[in-house]
Amino acid sequence: MPRPHMEFFFEFASTYSYLTVMRLPALAEAARVQVTWRPFLLGPIFKAQGWNTSPFNIYAAKGNYMWRDMERRAKRQGLDLQRPDPFPQNSLLAARVAQLALAEHGGISFCQNVYLAQFDAGQDISDPTVLSACLQAAKLSPELLESAQADANKHTLRQTTEEAAKRGIFGAPSFLDGDELFWGDDQLETALDWAKRT
Repeated sequence: MPRPHMEFFFEFASTYSYLTVMRLPALAEAARVQVTWRPFLLGPIFKAQGWNTSPFNIYAAKGNYMWRDMERRAKRQGLDLQRPDPFPQNSLLAARVAQLALAEHGGISFCQNVYLAQFDAGQDISDPTVLSACLQAAKLSPELLESAQADANKHTLRQTTEEAAKRGIFGAPSFLDGDELFWGDDQLETALDWAKRT
């Protein structure tokens, strides 16, 4: 009997996606829910709303709350947290590489390594040397960096981002079971429970 399934849309520059990525694999396995990991870009979605940066930068009170909330939640998970500079970081190359990495056994580890590089070690995830180290730590070939720049792979990321917008996604992390959308790290357990019922 096939496992229940949900899609996980995540953005490497997203703070709350960091929390989700670090705990999703174990929770999904415990719930016996199959998850399709789908990196995408929030920049074009924000741009369509008339924003040229994260709403956490645009609205100071919202940003201040988010960083304090992240400190509390990260501590509860046993995670360290550094504020990237700049924020949000350019996540384009990381997302392109992740599309290829997720087709291999170490793909999830690569994604976790990227988040740790950014939010734990304070590194620049647009730097190819940082991403190369993330690949090597996941036992994946650094050659994926070059492959990620192929036109077909670039097109796939654009398509995924456009699909996310068409399906109503406006932030990350987001979880989809068919047309049922759940947004935010605090909705992860709810999304897994919903997937098990369908």
